[in-house]
Amino acid sequence: MNRLIDLARHLPTPEPALSVAYAPIRLPLPDRAPLELRLTAPAAGGDLPVVLLSHGFGPSNYIPSRDGYAPLAQFWAERGLAVIQPTHASSRVGGLGPDGPGAPFYWRERVAEMRAILDLMDEIGRQAPAVAGRLDHGRVAVAGHSFGGLTCSLLLGATLGGEDFSDRRISAGVLLATPGRGGSDLTPESAARFPFFDVDFAQMRRPTLVVCGAQDDPHFTPRGPEWHADAFHDSPGAQALLTISGVGHGLGGIAGWDARETEAEVPDALEATRRLTLAWLRRTLSASPDDWSKGRAALGGAAARLGQLVEREGRDAPVPASRHVRRRSAR
Repeated sequence: MNRLIDLARHLPTPEPALSVAYAPIRLPLPDRAPLELRLTAPAAGGDLPVVLLSHGFGPSNYIPSRDGYAPLAQFWAERGLAVIQPTHASSRVGGLGPDGPGAPFYWRERVAEMRAILDLMDEIGRQAPAVAGRLDHGRVAVAGHSFGGLTCSLLLGATLGGEDFSDRRISAGVLLATPGRGGSDLTPESAARFPFFDVDFAQMRRPTLVVCGAQDDPHFTPRGPEWHADAFHDSPGAQALLTISGVGHGLGGIAGWDARETEAEVPDALEATRRLTLAWLRRTLSASPDDWSKGRAALGGAAARLGQLVEREGRDAPVPASRHVRRRSAR
């Protein structure tokens, strides 16, 4: 029961079930401190689809870590998905610190951490005995907010400087308020500070849902909120673009209730984001197609004020010419 939502009630979603959480799970990594993460999963059931949730680089001390994004992680886990949240190297509370190579953003290390989670899934199960043997390693998606969206874009096949970071073990992705095109699309100051925003989405072929806030005002670029939709327009794998009305970068509160990252706490917008991302993940990971179809219908009717949805199932649109790609070995 959520007394704060209204229109979002028209978007179907499963009833919540008991979930279990393990934290901190510590994964050993070479030549550095262990990677800490949280695993939240249904308390019952097997063959659970897995979502790796990558946090952003927001202003709070603790939200950009395994301890943030409870509004998403808990919601998804209570409805059938196992959610793994790393504390990335860029985290203030538990990262690699402000002075190491690649600091403070550690964009390469973040990608490597997500790949390490996939390498060490059995170790995660060993440290989370109630979930051991219940994770479906063949159904893995990534989801990322803001800077976490850039991390996930690279894992889904976007290239940077001609280099490919994709991982074949990842089936699909959700990009939430993700940075758009870099280079000349940025202000001169941002282009100099964030060269790793110069991502080419043309090789991103995995099924992807792109989610934007209609009032997101990116300060990295002279462009408007549509900058965050670039991954949808430029990627051959992007299947849907969901634009949530009345909210900006925080999408109504996905990073945390009453958090600094939540510039506008809008319960209906948050609930729409939670329900529709869950429905898309469940459909794409072959768990249940019905809620996505019904949610799409509701957005065209009773819940139309919550946002707009654009889908491109067959993806006939031309793909922008890609830069030369230097491939890494894919695992």
